[in-house]
Amino acid sequence: MTSLAHFETLAGSIAIPGHAVIDGKVVPALSGKTFANNSPRNGGVINQVAEADAADIDLAVTAARRAFEEGTWRRMHYRQKKKILFKFADLMERDAEQLALLESLDVGKPIKDSLSVDIPGAIKTLRYYAEALDKVYGEVGPETTDRISFAVHEPLGVIGVIVPWNFPLLMAMWKVGPALAMGNSIVLKPAEQSPLTALKMGELALEAGLPAGVLNIVPGFGATAGKALALHMDVDMIAFTGSGPVGKLLMQYSGQSNLKRVSLELGGKSPQIVFADCPDLNAAAVSAAWGVFFNQGEVCTAASRLLVQEDIADEFVDKLLKVAKKIIPGDPLNPATTFGSMVSEQQMKTALRYIGTANSEGNTLRLGGKRVREESGGYFVEPTVFDAVQPSHTLAREEVFGPVLAVTRFKTAEEAIKIANGTVYGLAAGLWTRDVTLAHRTARELKAGLVWVNGWDACDITMPFGGFKQSGFGRDRSMHALHKYADLKSISITLR
Repeated sequence: MTSLAHFETLAGSIAIPGHAVIDGKVVPALSGKTFANNSPRNGGVINQVAEADAADIDLAVTAARRAFEEGTWRRMHYRQKKKILFKFADLMERDAEQLALLESLDVGKPIKDSLSVDIPGAIKTLRYYAEALDKVYGEVGPETTDRISFAVHEPLGVIGVIVPWNFPLLMAMWKVGPALAMGNSIVLKPAEQSPLTALKMGELALEAGLPAGVLNIVPGFGATAGKALALHMDVDMIAFTGSGPVGKLLMQYSGQSNLKRVSLELGGKSPQIVFADCPDLNAAAVSAAWGVFFNQGEVCTAASRLLVQEDIADEFVDKLLKVAKKIIPGDPLNPATTFGSMVSEQQMKTALRYIGTANSEGNTLRLGGKRVREESGGYFVEPTVFDAVQPSHTLAREEVFGPVLAVTRFKTAEEAIKIANGTVYGLAAGLWTRDVTLAHRTARELKAGLVWVNGWDACDITMPFGGFKQSGFGRDRSMHALHKYADLKSISITLR
């Protein structure tokens, strides 16, 4: 296993990207401004990053529009497109260790996860859509003797992509991959907390031979660069993953500008339901723990609500606590670490505030609840479990986006479904039972875009990802994502 010393040495030796990628060039912000990019691992400054604003966004959108209208990428034969996208993926694989290091430095996630989950996932996504781009078929209309009718998928144009900080490269590629495969041009704004892997990705895209202007990476703040992108009259679509309040703003910006399409993957308050006939309590306990504590709880599909049937609740919670007690916060660059730091001081304070609220509302603290490793300068919150959480309590309704689990007990399946559906969110849900009828009926009744039975997060790039209710609309992953970045055009030819 590679050591902590190896990654610390690597961090001091690699070139850390800080400039935007616009129209085939690596450039500073037009204003010359930069912002300090801090590492949550120790609170220190990693580098200075170009602080793009509306002028830079306009430059990038203009380049993207020109590239789209010229059609160098849009009209390119699919074999050549595949060749470029596969080379792009190969270059990411070549630099996978650097990408993983940049990801862990930027957001505090364990290097173990960056190496085994985030970076490989992004590469697989790009290869999936490179292979899929010639598998999008049109439709032929009903046969008639005087007309031939058919429908074709055409790229939308310029896609504005705004991605979050929790899985920076993977979330970017979930959108960049299918949007490129369909022949669009892209302007990507990474989260200001996590610009590094997106900027590196932009450089690798140019090295792979992607034409200038097709993929532009513009770092900056949401209130300036993000807003300018969402309001731009020459952007045809905004593809967004992030918070509900920002998602609502993007809907407003669409109406205020050119009625651009908006695809939103927003928050969640996902329940994991354990019925008394659970086929494997030990496996379910591991799933319940890592379902909420993976990536420090900074996951939109985090299983932040655990619903346990009363008959087995005490036994199951004890098993859960045994697993959770072994999850110890550590240095993200140590390959032995499985639980890192939160992304920022602000996010850490948010988690601690929710813990304080849960205590004040009378929930039973069973584990954790404090900041740890404060001497490191980093932003670490230990895995936290509250028991006896009522459905009306804050911890059962609001998304923490941190390592805090709310345990609620229920009597019947009907009660469990009611509690599970009793939030404004509808992203993911899970259940454990050996009864196939109960599993099927419960899965159909749960108001969630993803439902997992006897496992958590048990799917991959081949299955669509997205939510119901205020968890958003539109789907990432699978062949469905390709259609999101295209218009359906009907063509009829009259025979004379």
